[in-house]
Amino acid sequence: MTHKKTRDYEKEYKNYHSSPKQVKDRMARNRANYKMKKEGRIKKGDGKDVHHRDGNPHNNSSKNLRIVGKSKNRSRKRTA
Repeated sequence: MTHKKTRDYEKEYKNYHSSPKQVKDRMARNRANYKMKKEGRIKKGDGKDVHHRDGNPHNNSSKNLRIVGKSKNRSRKRTA
């Protein structure tokens, strides 16, 4: 019988999610999400995500943003 190692969320947050770069990136993604909600292109709970075509969360121009299903957007290969 093998034991599954439990995930240390506190350590993960401290080492990765709270870094200044990740905080700035998350804020930029939230701004894109807000922009699409304001335009009426997405709604809370509709199962959609805002996709950045160039992979840069800071580029929130209309040409760079599109709406895709959550499962499709979250399964994309990350290059960075």
